[in-house]
Amino acid sequence: MADSSFLDWPFLSAAHKTFALDLDAWAAKALTDAEPNDVDAACRALVRDLGNTGLLKWCVDGAFAGRNAGIDVRTLCLARETLARHSGLADFVFAMQGLGSGAISLFGTETQKKEWLPKVARGEAIAAFALSEPQSGSDVANIALRAEAADGGYRLNGTKTWISNGGIADLHVVFARTGEAPAARGLSAFIVPGDAKGLKVQERIEVIAPHPLATLAFDNVSLPIGARIGEGGHGFKIAMSVLDTFRPTVGAAALGFARAALDVATDRARSRKLFGGTLADLQMVQGHIADMALDVDAAALLVYRAAWAKDNGAARITREAAMAKLYATEAAQRCADAAVQIFGGLGVAKGNRAESLYRGVRALRIYEGASDVQKIVIARQALNPS
Repeated sequence: MADSSFLDWPFLSAAHKTFALDLDAWAAKALTDAEPNDVDAACRALVRDLGNTGLLKWCVDGAFAGRNAGIDVRTLCLARETLARHSGLADFVFAMQGLGSGAISLFGTETQKKEWLPKVARGEAIAAFALSEPQSGSDVANIALRAEAADGGYRLNGTKTWISNGGIADLHVVFARTGEAPAARGLSAFIVPGDAKGLKVQERIEVIAPHPLATLAFDNVSLPIGARIGEGGHGFKIAMSVLDTFRPTVGAAALGFARAALDVATDRARSRKLFGGTLADLQMVQGHIADMALDVDAAALLVYRAAWAKDNGAARITREAAMAKLYATEAAQRCADAAVQIFGGLGVAKGNRAESLYRGVRALRIYEGASDVQKIVIARQALNPS
C-alpha cells in the first residue's frame, strides 16, 4: 500500500486501520490481477477463499454468522478498496456476496436470515441481486417481471438482465411487480434459489472486464409466501435501501482502481529513462501525477464520509452516497486514462496493468446508478434539501 495515511483520518477507527493493513498483506500474497481463462471457476474459487478467510462475514448481518452488529459500511469500503487494488475479480466477488444478500440482512425474517446468511458468509452460497430488466435499468419503477399470487404463494414470469453472478448464483434476490399500487409502489422482493424450477439462463453476456453476467428468464417460477422479503409492495423501498447502503462501496472499489493506477504510473515515471533523465523529470508527467493524487484523496474523503455517516446512524445517505459514487468512479477513469498515457504504447498492450485497469474501471460508472443518474440525484437533493 503506497499511501496508508488515509487510515488515520477521523472517519476510521484503529480497528478499521488494523483490518485494512491485515487484508492488504493477505491480498498481496493471495491474489493476482491476471484475468483467468475460466471466469466462472475463478469466481467460485474466490468465493470459497474469501469465505475461508472470514472476510465474507463482514457482508452479512452480524447476528447471523456476521462479524459486526448490522453491517459496517466503512469496513465494506475498506475491503472493496483493498481488493480492487489487487484484483478486480476478487472485489467483484466480495461485493456481490454483500449486495446479493443485502436485502435479507436488512429486511429478511429470522428464518430467511438463518437459512441463507451463514451460507453466504462461509462462501457456500453465491449471491445475486436481480433488479435490472431489458426496459428497466435506472428506471426501477418500470419493472415488468410479474409475481402473481398462486397456490398460497407466487408465480414469477418475465426476464432480468445484466445480472452479476447470473448462471452461477445459488441465491437470487429478485424484484418483481406484485401490483399493490402503480409504478414503484407495486413491487416486492423475493428469494429465488438458483435451482428453482423454471429459472433459466437465457444468455451469457461478455463484457470488457470479464465477470459472470447473464440474462435470466423466469418461466412460471413457483415460490412459497415465505420467499417474499418484507411486505408486499415494499420492494422499491427495499431496493433503494440496499443500494443506499452499498453504493458508497462502489466508490470505494473505484478508489482502489485509482490508487492502483497512481501506483503503477508513479513506478513507471520513476523508472522509464528518456532525454537523459526519467519520465518523472518532465513537468507534464508531474502534472498528470498531481491530478491523480488529488483525485485519489478527494474520492477517499467523499467515500469515507458517506460510509461514516451511514455507520453513525444516518437514516438515509442518498446525497452523500451519490456524491461518493459519482466522483470516485469518474476520478478512477481519469486516473486509469492518465496511467495509460504515462505508459505510452505499452499502456494499451493486452495484459499490461494500466490497460486492465482502464477496462476494469469503466463499468463502475454505469452499474448501481450511472453517473448521469447520480447527478440527477444530487441536484434533487440540493434543490429540495428537506
